Amino acid sequence: MKVSVIITTYNAVEWLQKVLVGFSVQTECDFEIVIADDGSTSETKELLSLFSSKFKYPIIHVWQEDNGFQKSKILNKAILKSNSDYLLFTDGDCIPRKDFVEMHLKHQEKGYFLSGGYFKLPLSVSNNISESNIINQDCFRLKWLKLNGFTLNFKSIKLTKNLFLSQFMNWITPTKRSWNGHNSSGYKSDIIAVNGFNHDMQYGGLDRELGERLFNNGLLSKQIRYSAICVHLDHARGYSSPEIWKKNNAIRSFNRKNKIIKIENGIDSF
Repeated sequence: MKVSVIITTYNAVEWLQKVLVGFSVQTECDFEIVIADDGSTSETKELLSLFSSKFKYPIIHVWQEDNGFQKSKILNKAILKSNSDYLLFTDGDCIPRKDFVEMHLKHQEKGYFLSGGYFKLPLSVSNNISESNIINQDCFRLKWLKLNGFTLNFKSIKLTKNLFLSQFMNWITPTKRSWNGHNSSGYKSDIIAVNGFNHDMQYGGLDRELGERLFNNGLLSKQIRYSAICVHLDHARGYSSPEIWKKNNAIRSFNRKNKIIKIENGIDSF
């Protein structure tokens, strides 16, 4: 297969269902879905069984016991279970446009990882998105979003379908080409070379920390935030705290200053 799509989730069945519908209508079908489940109840497993026939390859469900926020660990476990040499990472609250996988594969290149973004929706609009709205791609159309209560702004240009405009916007955007967990891809060998995600990191910057170590190992990144499009569904974040952010920022600062490539507590601990 061309790519393994790794999707993180935790007890968000309604949002995950919408995301899976989005992946079921992709223009590129030669990919597998790997669900990185950080301790959800059996509802998530039941949902995945309903989608088992909608993809070319069986859905791989990687689950670990609920023991607080352990995204780094479940991501590393999912990487080890994946069957492709190329990995695309996203979250269970990000609905992909139908060309999402196609765009990642179009721009992949040895020596690089791809850095994408998302188009954030308010809770009211997130709730209004139905399965048919995803299949028909309504939720990626500004007219539909406006009719459903979304206030258009300068960021709305992210949803452009114009190839030349998207390439131009990728080029001029000042946004850093960082590793973003909701929309990034890279070669499995490059990720394993830096020992994967850092188990010492909790919520807040753990994805970017991986990207910073990939940079330290000589990789470059490409900006595709206007090419690989996903809409982000709103939700609460009860797992964040100033103390955790302070700890994570200290780890990132140390690793940048000392050009750390391979962390001690990572994927090779399994």
